[in-house]
Amino acid sequence: MNLRRLPVFPTALVAAAVAMMIGLGIWQISRAQWKESLLARYAAAQGLPPIAFPTIPLAGEPPLYRRASGLCMRVVEWNATAGEDRTGEPGYSHFASCSTGAEGPGMVVDAGWSKDPNAKSSWTGGVVSGVIGPDRKAKFRLVSGEGLGGLAASAPPSLDSIPNNHRFYAAQWFFFAFAALVIYILALRKRLKAEDA
Repeated sequence: MNLRRLPVFPTALVAAAVAMMIGLGIWQISRAQWKESLLARYAAAQGLPPIAFPTIPLAGEPPLYRRASGLCMRVVEWNATAGEDRTGEPGYSHFASCSTGAEGPGMVVDAGWSKDPNAKSSWTGGVVSGVIGPDRKAKFRLVSGEGLGGLAASAPPSLDSIPNNHRFYAAQWFFFAFAALVIYILALRKRLKAEDA
């Protein structure tokens, strides 16, 4: 194929698109390696000794999936969100925002589960033991190991809930790059043959 006959703008456009897709594939592979390292760290944390639940702002990553205990001096507010019990039954997890007597964000406790989003717990505070799990608003919360104040126990935080599809996404981007290249080459050959004819 005579390179001088290649259309400049379409070729440059396709080359840029292919390079971008390959770059995205490489980025997804690096994300996969980061996620695998993170999951390994979380898995190791599950076997470490219990700690005191952090009640002051943390500079680094929160100690997710670590067993911990904390003291809820009093419940400031209750909230409910979709959740599961230990058998996987869908329903609502009830979160208690707690005052801890220390300056800082306090503590969010997953006090338990029920079928009713408006269920009331009689729990007003005290010592809680459980596992530290992620939280969208507070970054992390303490999931009680038992139901508090008449609630059933919520499902503990699970590593299975953390998606790790980055290698699949990388393969997709590489496939898109290959497909774009093949399609362009076929279209180019067809055009050049038409010009020769």
